[in-house]
Amino acid sequence: MEKSDNNSSWIVLSPDSCEYPHHFKQLPTPPKKLFLQGNLSLLHYPMLAIVGSRYPTPQGKRDAFTLARDLSLTGYVIVSGLAKGIDASAHEGGLQGNGKTIAIMGTGIDKIYPPENLSLAHRIIAEGGMILSEFEPGTPARSWHFPHRNRLIAALSEGCLVIEATLDSGSLITANWSLELGKEIFARPGSIHSPQSKGCHRLIQEGAKLVESREDILRELPYYSSPLRSHPNIRNAHSGQIIQMTSEESYHLWQNMGVEPESIERLAQAHALTLLDVSSILTSLEIAGLVARLPGGLVQKLI
Repeated sequence: MEKSDNNSSWIVLSPDSCEYPHHFKQLPTPPKKLFLQGNLSLLHYPMLAIVGSRYPTPQGKRDAFTLARDLSLTGYVIVSGLAKGIDASAHEGGLQGNGKTIAIMGTGIDKIYPPENLSLAHRIIAEGGMILSEFEPGTPARSWHFPHRNRLIAALSEGCLVIEATLDSGSLITANWSLELGKEIFARPGSIHSPQSKGCHRLIQEGAKLVESREDILRELPYYSSPLRSHPNIRNAHSGQIIQMTSEESYHLWQNMGVEPESIERLAQAHALTLLDVSSILTSLEIAGLVARLPGGLVQKLI
């Protein structure tokens, strides 16, 4: 990880960086560099993509905002493409919920596109979100950049929700990438008479999950498949809140952590777990306020 020479607030990641998302390494053409600005720790949270039409109906915009807000309140980071329409509404909903949203751009990180979303991009950074691009700073918008960008949206997320899309919508490219990568596909239905619904209806006919509410999504995703259950409870020493652990493994991992920062690799070795399992457990503990992630791939017990 390095700071950009051009702007000290940019972070540049290469594939050999410990912070480089492992999701991208599964792609046929992983980004050679990533340019990021904002809250880097979001890359460790569970993520859900919400994409759709650049020219949505008012109802479509409301649906994107509401579902993004409601899903973010369960702990998901909302990932989208900073385009006008559904993408912008999804980012707004993520900010309204837990404030965690990632915008993946089809331009250089310093070339916000479309220009009318410049203030939204600034809000995303200021309110705890992140913007990300694989294109060098200064790169302008090009038509082929956006389908290329869509593979990153799909790879970073556990599932992809499409809200309003025509049959030739770029959102279907994101959905197809998600399908190729083994992710869950979700679609919001609409009027059979609306061209904006045709793409979503096609996805549903081909096996995408029909979405009426956030529960239709949560039931299908691995983060929700291990909900807080009747496992040992802990009282947060600072807030007094009673916190249920997600599993016995979560409880024992947290209980046996020392007060000094530890690496994820050491925790995995000490508890005979995979790095993926430990990362998932730590995400749940972080959301509960029991641990904090630190630079360099370290984590620290908080209470």
